[in-house]
Amino acid sequence: MRIGELAQRAGVSTKAVRYYESLGLLAVARQPNGYRDYDATQARLVREIHALGQLGIPVDETRPFLDCLGSGNERGDDCSASLVAYRETIDALGDRIEELSARRESLKALLESASSRTEPLCEFTA
Repeated sequence: MRIGELAQRAGVSTKAVRYYESLGLLAVARQPNGYRDYDATQARLVREIHALGQLGIPVDETRPFLDCLGSGNERGDDCSASLVAYRETIDALGDRIEELSARRESLKALLESASSRTEPLCEFTA
């Protein structure tokens, strides 16, 4: 299948498919006319990359899942390396949540301080 059909089947853009290929995540054959010739295996890999990205796993960290599929497993997370990637992503999300929570608390404190003043320094109308 050609790149447009693959992208449509996988729910991504053709630009995304080319990007995945440039990272070496997809190995694709070329027809004599130079067109890429994708098959169901590449479509499955692209869907996996996209689904993992939706969960917050960066594209360049999807290789354990793709390797797992490539070794004949039914699911990309049937291998221990994939579980490590899950754990690392969960840890990174936890760090991000802590950072955002600290920012929220700082903003709440600033809002409370500003709201408690008897006379605002300026009026703002939206």
